Amino acid sequence: MDKLIFKLFYPNDALGLFLVIFAAFLLGCAQITGKAAGQIPMETARNPEVYFCPRQDCSMVFENLIDSANSSVHCALYDINLKNVIRSLAKKSKIADVKVVIDSSNYREQIKGDGIRMDDDKQLMHNKFCVIDGEAVITGSFNPTSNDNYNNNNNVVVVYSNALAENYEDEFEELWDGKFGQGNNVRNPTVYINNIKFENYFCPEDKCESHIVNLIKNAQSSIYFMAFSFTNEEIADALIKREGLDIRGIFDSSQSSSKYSQFKRVQEFGINAKKDSNKYKMHHKVFIIDNETVATGSFNPTFSADAKNDENLLIIHDKKIANAFLNEFDSVWQ
Repeated sequence: MDKLIFKLFYPNDALGLFLVIFAAFLLGCAQITGKAAGQIPMETARNPEVYFCPRQDCSMVFENLIDSANSSVHCALYDINLKNVIRSLAKKSKIADVKVVIDSSNYREQIKGDGIRMDDDKQLMHNKFCVIDGEAVITGSFNPTSNDNYNNNNNVVVVYSNALAENYEDEFEELWDGKFGQGNNVRNPTVYINNIKFENYFCPEDKCESHIVNLIKNAQSSIYFMAFSFTNEEIADALIKREGLDIRGIFDSSQSSSKYSQFKRVQEFGINAKKDSNKYKMHHKVFIIDNETVATGSFNPTFSADAKNDENLLIIHDKKIANAFLNEFDSVWQ
């Protein structure tokens, strides 16, 4: 047997040596390919849902999903004051694991308890997401507040995905453990759900600015954006360099006159940008690329959002979802 093993691994002839090396090469390739393929989750689930406030009641999306929870509701919310959502969280906490992290500047006595924690005062905990039963994620620009539900322009996206839920649970656990403005890189940066490609990142650890810049650089025909606060020069530069594309942008009027706003600058370089006309706030943080890709979440194109605050970014490569956001863009534009 020893001679046989020696013969197989140390052949005397050149052909045998070639075959062993070639087999090892194939085995190595197979292992690398399998590992790479295994890193990208492929799931079949309910289709994602998109809602726009105030023309739709976003509070009911939160309330209904919280009410549907069987085991856990974990939320990271910059602000919350909607009574129906607070009631749902309180009721569900009696039978499930309900935990909420809130930015300290928005803490109120009405939401106190063992299941509530605040961030420190060194940055904003600016996320707006909930994870339900480790299976569904609610995210977007919407805070469950009266203003965001009834007055401000906002979006809510609901995605049913174990892999995305893992990402958001990881982020939530970091926040719950007091790790603000820092953390590990996202576990599943790319996920396919019903053959729809999703990208998911958290700031500051995943460098959200760079992903928006890459979307802009790779655009082929059009870029539309809605930004509550837009002070990031790198993202503005990327837009300015894309001459020849159809670029339109909407800035919140209350923020566009700030010292660092990029509103006048992009206008001066010929970008078709305007202020919104909502007497309250245009609170979206949205980029629509080539009518088929949407970036949304809590991430405003600002330096603080990229380098300091706790934020999340979701990029969805799907024409149907992009079309829903295009309709919202057209509505706000008009």
